[in-house]
Amino acid sequence: MSEGELTIHVNLGEIASELNHPHDVVSVVEATARAEAVEAGEISVTFCSMTAIAELNQKYLNREGSTDVIAFNLGEGGRPLGDVYICPEIARRSAEEYGVSPREELLRLVVHGVLHVLGYDHPEGPERADSEMFRRQEAVLEGLKSPGR
Repeated sequence: MSEGELTIHVNLGEIASELNHPHDVVSVVEATARAEAVEAGEISVTFCSMTAIAELNQKYLNREGSTDVIAFNLGEGGRPLGDVYICPEIARRSAEEYGVSPREELLRLVVHGVLHVLGYDHPEGPERADSEMFRRQEAVLEGLKSPGR
C-alpha cells in the first residue's frame, strides 16, 4: 500500500447474493472514507456465516452468539487499518424487521463497520440511534441514494 491510497479488500463469498459484485462494497467503503476525509488506509470487508461471526464475537469480544457486524480498528497514527465482518443472514432478518431491502441493510452494515474502523463508536441501548455515529452512517447512506450514484 502506498502512502496516499485507500486499499480495500472484499470477500463476498456466495452468501451475500444481494451484492452482485465486490464493486458495490468498494463504492460504499470509498464513499464512507470520502465523507470522513480519509484518503489513505487499508480496510477489509468480509461476509461470513452466523457460525463464523459467533466465533469472532466470542473469541475477540467475549460475547455470546451471532451479531450483524463486527469491526476491528487495527490502525495507529491516524491511518485507518481494519477489518469488518458482516453476517448476511442476520442482515436479512434485520432488513425484514426494519422494512428495508436486504441490500440496503448490508450496505448500511458496511458503512457502520467502516465508521468503527475510522474510530467511531456508539452507546448501547435506545440512545444508540441518536448517536453521532448513527447520524454519520445515515448521512453516508443518503448520499449513496442521491441522483447520479
